[in-house]
Amino acid sequence: MSGDSKVKTTESTPPAPTKARKWLPVLDPSGDYYYWWLNTMVFPIMYNLIIVVCRACFPDLQHSYLVAWFVLDYTSDLLYLLDIGVHFHTGFLEQGILVVDKGMIASRYVRTWSFLLDLASLVPTDAAYVQLGPHIPTLRLNRFLRVPRLFEAFDRTETRTAYPNAFRIAKLMLYIFVVIHWNSCLYFALSRYLGFGRDAWVYPDPAQPGFERLRRQYLYSFYFSTLILTTVGDTPLPAREEEYLFMVGDFLLAVMGFATIMGSMSSVIYNMNTADAAFYPDHALVKKYMKLQHVNRKLERRVIDWYQHLQINKKMTNEVAILQHLPERLRAEVAVSVHLSTLSRVQIFQNCEASLLEELVLKLQPQTYSPGEYVCRKGDIGREMYIIREGQLAVVADDGVTQYAVLGAGLYFGEISIINIKGNMSGNRRTANIKSLGYSDLFCLSKEDLREVLSEYPQAQAVMEEKGREILLKMNKLDVNAEAAEIALQEATESRLKGLDQQLDDLQTKFARLLAELESSALKIAYRIERLEWQTREWPMPEDVGEADDEAEPGEGTSKDGDGKAGQEGPSGIE
Repeated sequence: MSGDSKVKTTESTPPAPTKARKWLPVLDPSGDYYYWWLNTMVFPIMYNLIIVVCRACFPDLQHSYLVAWFVLDYTSDLLYLLDIGVHFHTGFLEQGILVVDKGMIASRYVRTWSFLLDLASLVPTDAAYVQLGPHIPTLRLNRFLRVPRLFEAFDRTETRTAYPNAFRIAKLMLYIFVVIHWNSCLYFALSRYLGFGRDAWVYPDPAQPGFERLRRQYLYSFYFSTLILTTVGDTPLPAREEEYLFMVGDFLLAVMGFATIMGSMSSVIYNMNTADAAFYPDHALVKKYMKLQHVNRKLERRVIDWYQHLQINKKMTNEVAILQHLPERLRAEVAVSVHLSTLSRVQIFQNCEASLLEELVLKLQPQTYSPGEYVCRKGDIGREMYIIREGQLAVVADDGVTQYAVLGAGLYFGEISIINIKGNMSGNRRTANIKSLGYSDLFCLSKEDLREVLSEYPQAQAVMEEKGREILLKMNKLDVNAEAAEIALQEATESRLKGLDQQLDDLQTKFARLLAELESSALKIAYRIERLEWQTREWPMPEDVGEADDEAEPGEGTSKDGDGKAGQEGPSGIE
């Protein structure tokens, strides 16, 4: 046993990190450091995607800023090299646990396509500058192989940003710009190949005033490519086969681009509508229902104003449905961070267990009331309590005009009605009229939800009932005699229940004995029947007796017809 325990301890304990490796920690792929490194890698990748092609197609750009291009090129190469090192220090999940062993990380990374692409993107192809000259940036096209890292950065940002739909639109616009940029560079390169100014389709002759400037060359090419890819028209007709092929390829690219744009925008709009439907109730169905049922205009206006208030002020009434896909513990943590401070203001919930408050927080239902709307009326049955989150409510008389008190944010009411306190003179009825003065946001906690939670916390239930009695005593609404009578009645009821339980146990015991006796009698009867069956099997059947008589008759005739000896044996034998 000791040997086994030693082996298990050795296998489960990870090796301690050495001092030499502490300065290079393992990154969590879902952590902040890894996320910001991905955002850093966006810049060198976008630089190679945009600038390298532009330098290859616009020679003036390459020649004018050669030193700057060298600095930027090798800075991006350095970042590419560091990115490979980051890969070797980025953990991965195995059975839900982050693997931090660098040997396992390296072994896993070198077996992926990502490692091969990363190595290919760092092949020093620009070493050919020594023989071909430094003005051939197309030697660096292998840097495009690091594009998957760009997509990974975009995916992480889309997950983390608070405005995913806006980011999707911005990402789509960036893709469109890159496509038009590449197409404009290819158009200028094709124009230079065919000859500037040879026909109306190619770029005009740079000898013309204004067309020799680099900025004009790029802007003209970008504008021409935009016209083609957007199929706006108003472009010169192609005159050569190369120009026709270029136009056909651009038209096909434009069709695919339009399909992509329409699909992406439709997805964004659908997601926005879905998010609105999840956060806010659908008012179109309610409006149609009121129109079909001919609801009066005043009430219809109130309903529309209520929906408009929710939309403008970003009020949510279905938090449970929004958070339903989160794990239970995570959903509880989110609800606690949002609502625990509000719930802890309620006097009867103060000094309760933290786990009880967490359970109650999940039961809170947000509600929004319009100006002049009654939250409760005097005499109503109290099935829930309310906590004021925002707004003002008035305690009014029966006429609805006279105000006795004004309740503000952080106050609560109706808490006594949801706790069955013995001797409560008001019972479970509301004792006041509560009306919303403006738009008010309240949290509602129902009696059923509270009872369900308190069933698991009997001590907390006793504490809350005691606090409720103290509140009723201060309000002079606790009948002590009735409470004592109710307690005595409850004790008598419990005593009777205990007696009934005891009688039920006795009946069960007697019934069990009867069942045992019945089973014993049944076994005895079955045994006796089996013995009788074995005894009757030895008795001769009537058919067997008849056959024996038939066989005896021929023997008697023979004895009479014989010499008399046989006939004499019968009587002598009988005698």
